Amino acid sequence: MNLTHTEATTRTNSLSLSSYHIHVDLTQARTAETFPVRTTVELTTTAPQTFLDYLGKEVHSVQVNGERVDAPFNNGRIHLTDLPTNAPVTVTVESSSFYSRTGQGLHRFTDTADGETYLYSHFEPSDARRVYPCFDQPDLKASFGISLDVPEGWVALTNGTDKPMSTYLTALAAGPYVCKKDSWNDIELGAWARKSMAEYVDDEILEITKQGLEFFHEAYDFPYPWGKYDSIFVPEYNLGAMENPGLVTFTEKYLFRSQATRAQHAARANTILHEMSHMWFGDLVTPQWWDDLWLKESFAEFMGADASAHATRYTEAWVNFAGNRKNWAYMQDQLPTTHPIKAEIPDVDAARQNFDGITYAKGAAVLKQLVHFVGRENFYAGARDYFKAHQFGSATFADLLDCLSAHTDRDVHGWANQWLKTTGPDTLQVVDSQILPTRLPHRIDVTVFDADLQPTTVDVDVPAAVPAGELVVPNDNDHTYAKVVFDERSLDTIRERLSALPDITRAVIWTGLWNQVRDAELDPRTYIDIVLRHVRGENITIATQVLANAQFAVSHYVDVPDFAERVWALVDAAEPGTDEHLVLLRAAIAAGGVDRLKAYETEDTELRWAILRRLAAHGEEVDAAAELERDNTLTGKAEYLGATLTAPTMENKDKIFTEITTPGKYSNAEVDSLVQAYNAPGSQELRAQLTERFFTALPTIWEQHPIEMANRFIRGLYPDDDRSVDAEGALRRILLEEQDHVRRTQKIRAAAK
Repeated sequence: MNLTHTEATTRTNSLSLSSYHIHVDLTQARTAETFPVRTTVELTTTAPQTFLDYLGKEVHSVQVNGERVDAPFNNGRIHLTDLPTNAPVTVTVESSSFYSRTGQGLHRFTDTADGETYLYSHFEPSDARRVYPCFDQPDLKASFGISLDVPEGWVALTNGTDKPMSTYLTALAAGPYVCKKDSWNDIELGAWARKSMAEYVDDEILEITKQGLEFFHEAYDFPYPWGKYDSIFVPEYNLGAMENPGLVTFTEKYLFRSQATRAQHAARANTILHEMSHMWFGDLVTPQWWDDLWLKESFAEFMGADASAHATRYTEAWVNFAGNRKNWAYMQDQLPTTHPIKAEIPDVDAARQNFDGITYAKGAAVLKQLVHFVGRENFYAGARDYFKAHQFGSATFADLLDCLSAHTDRDVHGWANQWLKTTGPDTLQVVDSQILPTRLPHRIDVTVFDADLQPTTVDVDVPAAVPAGELVVPNDNDHTYAKVVFDERSLDTIRERLSALPDITRAVIWTGLWNQVRDAELDPRTYIDIVLRHVRGENITIATQVLANAQFAVSHYVDVPDFAERVWALVDAAEPGTDEHLVLLRAAIAAGGVDRLKAYETEDTELRWAILRRLAAHGEEVDAAAELERDNTLTGKAEYLGATLTAPTMENKDKIFTEITTPGKYSNAEVDSLVQAYNAPGSQELRAQLTERFFTALPTIWEQHPIEMANRFIRGLYPDDDRSVDAEGALRRILLEEQDHVRRTQKIRAAAK
């Protein structure tokens, strides 16, 4: 069931696709476990044998040019033989496919608020085959006609198009969804949600959509090619969003039921623009294979920030990137499973594993260095040539570099060989007024602050000499991707005067400090102290990040007995109703403090659940049933499930372990809630008693669940034990990463004693 690159290349060399016509019967969607599908694909082939990918329940019939044929269906494949070669071929398959609860294929859920049933699809990287038989690889594009039969009163949404498109980009949704509509030029815009969430579809969603279309039309000089632009917000989603052309899927977490901070709005805007950039980078021009996954994701990550900064009110997007998103990249790139940005991807299971911090955040950071290297206007000029040259086709990074080369005299191919084929971050460190040499070329800003914090900034190529000062900040303005290490003199200045520095400088410093903590080079207590001294007045996105880091350090690295008390003191000093107050309040609830939690009253649904769960983790009696009556929604149901099992008892830990590993019992959102309950603060010793059970059950967990769910379970239940376990493929990668997290934690604890 795991398509290899070799097999995909064989199909590429023999097949030429024209069109798919897909009809899906969803009239029994409220009760049936499967649904009928009729798939017709028109193609030509130079080889008489090939196979369709399909992970459905049953194939009822296969016809080739109108004649029924024997086509064995096994191991996720429909085998076609004796096909006419070098002539038009029409293959029609009648089959039955499964509904999903895992977010893969066609996901079905029932809204507890009103009993309504909804469907939505997710197919990347290779789950279109869970709904309809297809050649499920990115470079075999075709036009798509998609039709749905749905129950009366339902809306049927698809993104079928006569423009060539990859199978993983097709999408469908059905149910009594409600739409808020608008338009931009001649493009119809829609923002869809289930009925019980429609009131939370705020005007900013479509405002950002219009601002993004304006920006990308000008920047790319290629009209939006996919007709309408629908956005649909769905629950129980595996990820943040998906760039289906004309029908973009978003997690429902971007519909704010409670007070949301500017950081949350900025993150949503970034995601909307990230997915929109994919309409060109990824959808219009698609990577030939998943080894160039970064070619679309790194660019979309870069474009999400760049468009936010230039086209919306969230002009702080690059500050947010430096102080928030890059933390993910540095963490991922220091694991034993790190890989080059342009990675070797032998099969689709490996592709699933590479939707990670390297492909997204490191790739975007490296692109930021490329833009600094060649110039922003030259970069966008190369992108425009790339779209025109490869529109509606597939391409490689070499194709993009060729387009960039026409607009700069810089050696972009040499740059790519150095940056895209290496692993791990360099370290920028000043010793005796010299920035030490690094493996990779870095063109950076270095800012030296004097005793009055007056800055002197120089643009240098590493290695380089720099002036001495009270504080030296390599990579100020965050032009490159590298860890930054501060000497003791600079650390003293940071500890006392961080808040007085510019915002981008603070962002670079915060990320550098956290890297030093993770590398056991900075005492976590020092980091926590700096956070509590300087988080007031900080950029809200950065404040959220550093408070989360501080909480993680307290939970995993060091004991800080007065941590909760100090965070609550910050809450008391902040103005109620402000973003700062809300961010600090969320951090204080996570930190604990029984008396303060009991005394705090709020009507905010999100905060009420957080307080209830934190009290339960303290061992306090809570009334989760009463809270569920107040919030009888899908989200409330998931919160209730976790809240009832959060109390620190062995009975609860044992029950969660049993329940969560029962195949198909819970939705994604419920699994996440159970994992949160399992790892609730104060239960480390209880979890330790299930260590042997975990390692015994590990093979069964992996075998019985789809890879996305198995990944969720294993990471969520992983004990504080760094033993090595024999495994292969995707499972081996998960285990190596979890073992490394444990070993890093042990090293930090030892250094901090």
